Amino acid sequence: MSVIGLLTFTNLNSVMAQDVNTDTAAQTELTDDSTAAAAEAVAETPAAATTDEAEESKSFHEVLKEKYIQGGAGWMTPVLLCLILGMALVIERIIYLNMSTTNVDALLNGIEDNVKKGDYNAAKELCRNTRGPVASIFYQGLDRVNEGMENVEKAVTSYGGVQMARLEANLTWIALFIALAPSFGFLGTVIGMVQAFDDIEKAGDISPTVVAGGMKVALLTTVFGLIVAIILQIFYNYLLTKIESLVSQMEDGSITFMDILIKNRK
Repeated sequence: MSVIGLLTFTNLNSVMAQDVNTDTAAQTELTDDSTAAAAEAVAETPAAATTDEAEESKSFHEVLKEKYIQGGAGWMTPVLLCLILGMALVIERIIYLNMSTTNVDALLNGIEDNVKKGDYNAAKELCRNTRGPVASIFYQGLDRVNEGMENVEKAVTSYGGVQMARLEANLTWIALFIALAPSFGFLGTVIGMVQAFDDIEKAGDISPTVVAGGMKVALLTTVFGLIVAIILQIFYNYLLTKIESLVSQMEDGSITFMDILIKNRK
């Protein structure tokens, strides 16, 4: 029984050893296959990554320039000029309107203090040293204070109209560029469509490549034209809001100014 047990145990160890060797060999083969697949994946990844990086490495300006060239310089240039000229006028108006903003309450308090003392020259000097349309209107009124309140009121009203015209200067040109930019874009699109149909006629067949390429180039001018119009329209509305605020200050300040002069008239 001891001999039989030893033989049986030996045979079992042999079988288990063979099974372990078989499992080890299988795992080794799987590991080798996984390593090879990983190596192939790593080999393929740089190429794909390089392509993705090449596409992502394009800056916004490069993409914009590429689309500009695809749209055709002949039709994209007028749209670009509308943007440049329109933004130049917008910047000029923003600077002018911001410089025209005045602390009306402080100015009126200074004028009232000088008027109560009877020192109209000091009040005029205060208006002269204060920038903005409101101060200019007050100066014109103080300059005619000796001619009577009726003439002062006429001067304030008349010069107020002059200052409003100055505030609204160049807005018509900005509105023109807002209208021209999409118009040039639509014109380029229509002409691009005509050229696309000419290409189809020459090819004698409606090829998707010909149609898609022509349509893409034609629609780029419209896209850029609408973008320019939207940008200018936003700034145009901001300027209108700023002008309305200044005009409201001018009207309210003029009423208070006349009240000060009438109340302290001697």
